[in-house]
Amino acid sequence: MRNLGRMDYETVWNAMRSFNSTRTPETGDEIWLVEHEPVYTLGLNCKKANIVEPNDIPVVKTDRGGQITYHGPGQVVVYVLLDLKRRGLGVKQLVHAMEQAVIDLLGDYQVEASRRTDAPGVYVEGAKIAALGLRVKQGSSYHGIALNVAMDLSPFSRIDPCGYPGLATTELKDLGISLDVFDAGERLVSHLAPILGYNGARFNQSQPEGLAHA
Repeated sequence: MRNLGRMDYETVWNAMRSFNSTRTPETGDEIWLVEHEPVYTLGLNCKKANIVEPNDIPVVKTDRGGQITYHGPGQVVVYVLLDLKRRGLGVKQLVHAMEQAVIDLLGDYQVEASRRTDAPGVYVEGAKIAALGLRVKQGSSYHGIALNVAMDLSPFSRIDPCGYPGLATTELKDLGISLDVFDAGERLVSHLAPILGYNGARFNQSQPEGLAHA
């Protein structure tokens, strides 16, 4: 597990693609925690009509699945760079695992959360608290899941989040859960790792090759 701190989206996206394209059967799996500068990202299935009013926030078309979402300060993004073939995992299993990790984290604070079959992610009383999108290439995954911790939620109101007009969003802070962004990320990974069959996640203090802070 690597804590990348706050970095711009495209720098990390390019690093993920590089990691995935150069990995070998011996390359270890990694999980990256990052807090992004404000950005809207468009998945492969996104239509421009989903962008209601981007204002001055950059819009980046990515290679992940899904629709449009927002990343910004106060949100932790957990990127999963896994050799799915080696671990015997399918995409649906990985999606279920990431959703379950968020559900379990919220359960630690007696907050009931759920998933939706028609819209991947995690919801609390109908409001979305975590969005996910993946890319699988050469049998390995990248991209991941974004958990709203304590952020400005107003940029979500300028888009159709994940392609759903008027979809409400929420965050840990609004649910009475006071966590630092990366503390929340580490707690989320502590739930995710055993679901994926790992004994535990160890911190790697070095940065991925070619990744530098903007």
